[in-house]
Amino acid sequence: MYSPIPELNELKDLYDSADSFLAAGFEIYGYNDKGSFIAVDQTEPEFLDRLIPIAQANGSGSEYVIWRVDDREDLAALPIAVFGDEGGEHIIARNFGELLRLLAYDAEIMAMYDEAYFYRQDDDEHSGSHDIFVKWLRERHGLESADDPGAIVKAAQDEFGDRFRTWITPFVGTD
Repeated sequence: MYSPIPELNELKDLYDSADSFLAAGFEIYGYNDKGSFIAVDQTEPEFLDRLIPIAQANGSGSEYVIWRVDDREDLAALPIAVFGDEGGEHIIARNFGELLRLLAYDAEIMAMYDEAYFYRQDDDEHSGSHDIFVKWLRERHGLESADDPGAIVKAAQDEFGDRFRTWITPFVGTD
């Protein structure tokens, strides 16, 4: 078993069977692999124990992590954050299902110090296994691709952004 999260295990199986990218810049690596986590200079258990790295978020090395905002057992119900490869940490989804919808939008996340957003032009080509991913998402989880990824990010930030910023600031400082 790859992880204790059934939805992530299913995504990993699909990822491993795909012959090309499911979503732009998205690459799954070892579950909770703190050794490759870009915030590796952080050694505080209070920091590391609350973050579960799950995937590369874009081609430049930003990462998706699950934030253990509380001690709920269903890890798929926890919010998702992005850690930018050049700085910036932001909540981008309220749960794993929302992350899947963002991935199906098929655009690399732009993780800056002051914001995180997804952008794609209408004429951008989709990733090679995008259609397989969207079909899987619909059939396995009853979810559709995000039409407006900004709305998902905003809802996540509205619900968890202030708590996340309050929690993370002692470890990383202010943006």
